Amino acid sequence: MTAPYGRQWPGLAPSMESQGEPDSFAAGYAEHLLDRLSSLRLGLAAAERGSDALVSMGWSGPLNYTNDTGEIASVVRSWEDRFGARVVGAGFSELYLSVAAPPSTHEEALRVAAEHFAFCPDNIWQNTTPATLASYAEHLVDLNAWVFWWD
Repeated sequence: MTAPYGRQWPGLAPSMESQGEPDSFAAGYAEHLLDRLSSLRLGLAAAERGSDALVSMGWSGPLNYTNDTGEIASVVRSWEDRFGARVVGAGFSELYLSVAAPPSTHEEALRVAAEHFAFCPDNIWQNTTPATLASYAEHLVDLNAWVFWWD
């Protein structure tokens, strides 16, 4: 499942080259989500960054995985810096991120997939066929939106 890494952590994926302004990608993804999920509502949080907003609003989406939203926010903050990620939405057990600097090769995507697996294993275990990093990574190449779901 975790080939080519097995039990070895490959470390954080390096920063990727941005395809444009992160906030523009976020605005476009927000429009897309509103068209697709009409039940979404605007939420405001006293925070400078989306990763901080997850904590300040008391979001508990990954409760079945971790009860520490600060852990989740720390990872998202790192992705904000390395991949131009922006929090666009947070639901009961979902997190929607826009990504201005996604991986552009399968090798790059494998490293990002390893991070996603550590962050939200359900994305691979339950939402990828076959349930492998390699299969999941195929979908990450040039993908400007990352969705996470915790069962």
